[in-house]
Amino acid sequence: MPLSVAAREAFLAEPHIASLAVETGDGRAPLIVPVWYDYVPGGEIRFLTDGGSRKAKLIAKATRFSMLVQRVSPTYRYVSVEGPVVRSGPTTLEDLTRISCRYLPPDAVEGYVQGSDLHVLMTFRMRPEHWLSADLGALG
Repeated sequence: MPLSVAAREAFLAEPHIASLAVETGDGRAPLIVPVWYDYVPGGEIRFLTDGGSRKAKLIAKATRFSMLVQRVSPTYRYVSVEGPVVRSGPTTLEDLTRISCRYLPPDAVEGYVQGSDLHVLMTFRMRPEHWLSADLGALG
């Protein structure tokens, strides 16, 4: 059963590991990689990556990407979004800290942030345009 707008946005706002997919443009299947991300309902999806990575170069060329987040227990639920890159640029300390806080224990965030090289990181922002979602536990 598809999720309501509020339920799908709330689910996407939870700290799941996302599978990000972007077209390669070379006749191969899309590149699909796991990423940490940040999302506030009604806003843009943000994630960061090494600016020199294959992923970053493909996203810059394609100007759009898809993300899938899922939960397998106690019921299978997923949200998939696709949309254009609306902004990209160097990662700020605020971006890195915000995303790290979603995924790391509080006592690990400072060390992780201090050990990261902000000079190589780039933050991408995507505006969700197309959504797919389901909660298969809601069947019958």
